[in-house]
Amino acid sequence: MTVTIAREGAIAVVTVDNPPVNALSQPLRQALIEAVATLEADEAVKAVVLLCAGRTFIAGADVSEFGKPPEPPHLPDVVAGIEGAGKPWVAAIHGSALGGGLEVALGCACRVAVPSANLGLPEVKLGLIPGAGGTVRLPRLIGAPAAVDLITSGNSIDARKAAALGLVDLVVDGDLRKAAIAFAEEAVGKPRPQLISARSVAAVEDGFWDDVEKAVAARAKREIAPVRAAASIRKASEADFATAMAFERETFLELRGSPQAAALRHVFFAERAAPRPPELAGVAPRDIRSAAVIGGGTMGAGIAAAIRDAGLPVILVERDEAAVERGLANVRSIFEASAKRGRITPEVAAERIAGVIGTDDYGSLADTDLVVEAVFEDLSIKRAVFAKLSEVCRPDAVLTTNTSYLDPDQISQGLSNPERFLGLHFFSPAHIMKLLEIVPTKTTAPEVLATGFALARLLGKIPVRAGICDGFIGNRILKVTRAQSERLLLSGATPSVVDAAMRAFGLPMGPFEAQDLGGLDIAGFQRKAARERGEVPFAPVGDRLCAIERFGQKSGAGWYDYRSGDRAPQPSDAVAAIIAEEAHGQVQLAWDEASIADAIILPMVNEAARILEEGVAVRAADIDLVEIHGYGFPRWRGGPMHYAEARGLAEVVAVLDRLLTQGLADSPCARLPSQQSGAAFRHLPACKVG
Repeated sequence: MTVTIAREGAIAVVTVDNPPVNALSQPLRQALIEAVATLEADEAVKAVVLLCAGRTFIAGADVSEFGKPPEPPHLPDVVAGIEGAGKPWVAAIHGSALGGGLEVALGCACRVAVPSANLGLPEVKLGLIPGAGGTVRLPRLIGAPAAVDLITSGNSIDARKAAALGLVDLVVDGDLRKAAIAFAEEAVGKPRPQLISARSVAAVEDGFWDDVEKAVAARAKREIAPVRAAASIRKASEADFATAMAFERETFLELRGSPQAAALRHVFFAERAAPRPPELAGVAPRDIRSAAVIGGGTMGAGIAAAIRDAGLPVILVERDEAAVERGLANVRSIFEASAKRGRITPEVAAERIAGVIGTDDYGSLADTDLVVEAVFEDLSIKRAVFAKLSEVCRPDAVLTTNTSYLDPDQISQGLSNPERFLGLHFFSPAHIMKLLEIVPTKTTAPEVLATGFALARLLGKIPVRAGICDGFIGNRILKVTRAQSERLLLSGATPSVVDAAMRAFGLPMGPFEAQDLGGLDIAGFQRKAARERGEVPFAPVGDRLCAIERFGQKSGAGWYDYRSGDRAPQPSDAVAAIIAEEAHGQVQLAWDEASIADAIILPMVNEAARILEEGVAVRAADIDLVEIHGYGFPRWRGGPMHYAEARGLAEVVAVLDRLLTQGLADSPCARLPSQQSGAAFRHLPACKVG
């Protein structure tokens, strides 16, 4: 039974029990409709409390129904049935009331909640708008400005903030069931609150909606759902209830079939599956109750902070006392900055700082469960660290290396008990960035690999398994991004034009802006190492900029010039001159935003397909997660693999063929995966190599 009914005197208690999160499946919707009818016919019942079993209130739609035609009864009818009942319903909220769950609560006459409850309408994060009255009832209850903020952001709020807005009538400590029944009993003797659907939206200032349209569009960039949500709220403010509901439903149904909604659903399911890959089903991870980080620089301090945020004690190891103090200062600055921004309280910051112990004594790691090495990206230095760890750590301690390019198999050479070794690639800043590439070696034990995924879950990261190659998944694709960007410069584009085109595609920064921010010397160092291995990386302009120490913002000049104290990029005559010299004799083409995006994104897709074919990535969706969470690929495009599949593989191949013929790419077409057929590959015609 998804719904049961109990009676406490004149109060009926309707309990939803649809584990794990009481999602609004078709059987639950049907059961709620039937409960309304049953209680309407019971003359002894004067009011109804809607309660949920388990850890949460109704947390939203049933994800198994995503992308499928909805089956009746439809949620708007369920909400309307609850609202229109002759006996008032009181929603008793714990856990999360999200999406359709909050819309059900809005159908109730009143809402009570425990302080820890969260309420929100996150549909825009799936490319949708609320479809069961959320954009119509919420502004009638809390006003248009608050409704715009809540709905167009998709963010949730806690019960106390909801109460301040008027969304929750009472915040209760203690027994929610008992408090909700008492609230309902008291309500029976009072006039019933006006139905939300019968209310009007409070007037707003002149120009409010024009300002909202501009602000939401700017924040959403090219996502359409937030803009359409704002339009639906405006309609609710200016039209009668029935007209506004019809407008909302029409918009919801239109968006449900949109490419952006499909892309965002793809990402949602990929993120949901990532922490527990099927190939590790049944493999128990090792326990992690304590951790250590070797190296207190920017990356090491960020990793230590991330581990402390997860509640584990951390030992921070550096080479001498002075370095230990610098490392602890780096950790301290992270938490103090978080407190200053209001993300945590000063008390929490102090507690997390106190949980990091600094030392230069490796012997203090004798009983540590997990060690993360985060020293300079140099093979000999890392090997020396693991030689020490072999001497002092327990044989079952999990030892990991944070590396972005080096071969973990080579790093672990000579390590005792090599089955407990694992490569990790945190992204900087490690306490903020969500992506974690997990790189097993030839000897990594399954339970140690499972421990890597357990660590990611503990830290709130998105984990992706990567095979060993130069750059793993993300940085290997990044090399293609950078090479293609320089090819564009040699064929008529400029750094600012390329950056603008990639921002228009949906990236937060263009490739040249990003290099200036991170430092050109980092990629220059990696290219030097690649040449020493016999490779021939393509960066004619980038190498020349490094040679004259134009390393980006930190040196005051990179792909752009920077004025003192100003990070705004300025076109550089010096860079233009170098580009002209390197481009001498090459055909200059006219570039528009779409063709620039194709010349960068589709070779990235081609490299990603090769990564998948080689087994460096296990799933196409994993590559999408790497690019979205590590490199800013627009989430609403679904990642590069989903983007290529949605665009049409034949068109993708045709564009790659043209780029190769023009000399604007250096790799023939890989076999591109069909995401519809899982791990299978669709063989495509071979590209000509000009």
